Amino acid sequence: MTDIAFHFNLSDKLAYACRLLRKAIRSGVRVAVAGREAEVAELDRALWVFDSVEFLPHVRWPLPEGPVGRRLAAHTPVWLAPNPSDVPHREVLVNLGGGVPAAYDTFARLIELVGLEERDRLDARRRWMHYRSCGHAVESIDAGQRAKQP
Repeated sequence: MTDIAFHFNLSDKLAYACRLLRKAIRSGVRVAVAGREAEVAELDRALWVFDSVEFLPHVRWPLPEGPVGRRLAAHTPVWLAPNPSDVPHREVLVNLGGGVPAAYDTFARLIELVGLEERDRLDARRRWMHYRSCGHAVESIDAGQRAKQP
């Protein structure tokens, strides 16, 4: 069964996502990122400028067909995929928000990112209730509290 964790109270969800993806890349983990198209596009831009000395390799999914697409798929650890149901791995799925991501239950781990905006929090509550109704144990991580700790 998919491990699910909600990281909530994120004052800057995109910066948090960039740090989370950098950590995953450094750990050798492959990640798909789902969310509303606009949020995925914003994250795509943020990953290009997040760190001035380190590039966070990522691609938009679906990839172009042919040899270029196959090479990218084989060597890129992060896929930005508004619909993650057909990405070529099932390790970690990060959801930037909106609805329950397609095929979330085929991934080993799902990380939900929740900002401070009311719409984001309401959407997250609906997803939380959906996962619980499907029998998932859901972990919650208060990123706001972590930031206050020494």
